[in-house]
Formats: sequence, C-alpha cells, structure tokens
Amino acid sequence: MPPMTTDHIENTPRIDPSTTSGEREALEQWLDFHRATLARKCEGLDDAQLRTPSAPPSDLTLLGLVRHMAEVERGWFRHTLAGEDVTWIYATEEDYDRDIHVTEEDSYEEAHASWQAEIARARALATGRDLDDLGLGKRRNGKTYNLRWIYLHMIEEYARHNGHADLIRERIDGATGH
Repeated sequence: MPPMTTDHIENTPRIDPSTTSGEREALEQWLDFHRATLARKCEGLDDAQLRTPSAPPSDLTLLGLVRHMAEVERGWFRHTLAGEDVTWIYATEEDYDRDIHVTEEDSYEEAHASWQAEIARARALATGRDLDDLGLGKRRNGKTYNLRWIYLHMIEEYARHNGHADLIRERIDGATGH
C-alpha cells in the first residue's frame, strides 16, 4: 500500500457545524459539511484512482459517488422540492444506476461540474422556504416531503456515502480521516 497522505483533506474549505445554531442553520451546515467531505475524499487523485472500485464484486468508485450525489441533489431539490420536470443526468431506462456505472467516456471534471451545479441550484431553491414547506413534486411512492425532511435525508445520504468514500480512499492510497 502506498504511504498515507492527507493532501486530500486540506484543499476544499469545510466549516465545522456550530454547536449552538438553530435548526435551519444546523441542517444547512451539516449538509454543507458532508458535501465538502465528499469533495475532499476525491482531491489529489488521478483519473485511474477516481475510477478504482471499492472491492469486488462492487463497482462503486469515487467518480460514481460524485455522479450519484449529483443525481440525488437534482432529484430531491429540483424534482421533489421545486416540482421541476427534470430528467436524470446519468440514469437511463436501460441502466437506472448509470450514475454509479462509470465508463471510460465519463470524466471527473464533468461529474464534479454537474454536482456543483446541482448543489448551487439546491441552495437557491431552498432559500426563502420554511422548513415546513411541502415540496411541489412527488416521489415515485406518491408522497410529498417538507424541506426539513429533505435536509435530513440529504444529510443521511451523504453520511452513508461518505462512509463508502472513506473506505475507497483508504484502499487507494491509505489516506484516512475526514
């Protein structure tokens, strides 16, 4: 295993969430904390490393996780919260998990740009809304969700996948930490 490096945890700014903030601020801070954590896990890696799978038979990669989180941001904020009629960025009828299934044609630069654009759009859509505001779109299960639930779910989604990213990054170069 290559020597451990911590370069990946020093470039993307990340602010620790306040221990005394109100509910909304806490939710937004924790979501941003987890967004920055995933970005840090990808820093300093080359294309081959970003495509390195976690462990066979899984084909989960850091590149796939970034693509997946772009889809998740888009689905929950644009479709569920704002009611926008958006299509998936990567998923197809033939491959619903196309975000995770990367090919040689897929690039980190494109995935990162899409992810950051979806994050910016999510922030804009949440601005001015109350945590109790119901989303204008429905999920496949027919349910509507309020902004509070969406924030909590997004924090959970990032936290779960950041655990995956921890293991993938450690396998690549031995780097650990948050």
